[in-house]
Amino acid sequence: MELRHLRYFQAVAAELNFTRAAERLHIAQPPLSRQIRQLEDEIGTVLLDRSSRAVRLTEAGRFLLEQSLQLNQRIDEMVEGTRRIGRNEKRWFGIGFVPSVLYGFLPELIRLVRGSDAALEVGLSELTTVQQLEALKAGRIDIGFGRIVLDDPAITRTVVMAETLVAAVPSGHPALAGPPMTPAQLAAHPFVLYPARPRPSYADHVLALFRTQGLQLRVAQEANELQTAIGLVAAGLGICLVPASVQRLHRDDVAYVPIDAPGFTSPVMMSYRSDDSSALLAEVVRRVGELAGTPPSAEIPRRP
Repeated sequence: MELRHLRYFQAVAAELNFTRAAERLHIAQPPLSRQIRQLEDEIGTVLLDRSSRAVRLTEAGRFLLEQSLQLNQRIDEMVEGTRRIGRNEKRWFGIGFVPSVLYGFLPELIRLVRGSDAALEVGLSELTTVQQLEALKAGRIDIGFGRIVLDDPAITRTVVMAETLVAAVPSGHPALAGPPMTPAQLAAHPFVLYPARPRPSYADHVLALFRTQGLQLRVAQEANELQTAIGLVAAGLGICLVPASVQRLHRDDVAYVPIDAPGFTSPVMMSYRSDDSSALLAEVVRRVGELAGTPPSAEIPRRP
């Protein structure tokens, strides 16, 4: 699918008439009809009802129109932002993150970075750790915060902090009245594991923690999002290991139990391009060290 296909479709949807849409686009009607047919064939569904004299949008066509108009707005914003940056009216700094770090220091970091310079535009992208490395190398983001250790010679990785894990359980769970749970006690419960995909991910880190204890989890349900996993815990489908900062997500139907096991932590990894020597990146890295209480030089040694 190309942007011109959407532009042609939007014109037909606005006019509900191929002749008028062709005149609006300054093209002949037959090529316009072919382009719309190609779009329908590529998507695999009918977008326009041509069964009567008046052209009408199908339900799928209405959905595509709404979504494509939103895409137009985003493209316009992107182009205008690019122009401003090109005219040196704006600078841009991209931050990638996994959702769970939003319960820690990241919101404060974003506020500090955004407030540091009125000419600075901060782009935020929710990405897995693997996606962050790809986005860094492509220049789509300038710094990333994830939870798994990956080795790439083009990327500098720093452990910002090792966050304690806790067990999310339904409110009223018997474990709430007892001492911290051991790995064996945890493994005796059905588990809600996240994210289900893509992998490798935080889910693999959790599974590895139990393997080091000689334990295997009984996964009752997988979820792609942290919020979904917490909701499934509330529904009684199982328990879930989450970073301690997630306790800031207050829910009446979910509670948290500490874990009695050294090493049951999750690292918060900061990643950025190794050849990026910009003063802005250096300032952001310094801010991260202040907020997390960790010196910004604790780089992960590369594997041989």
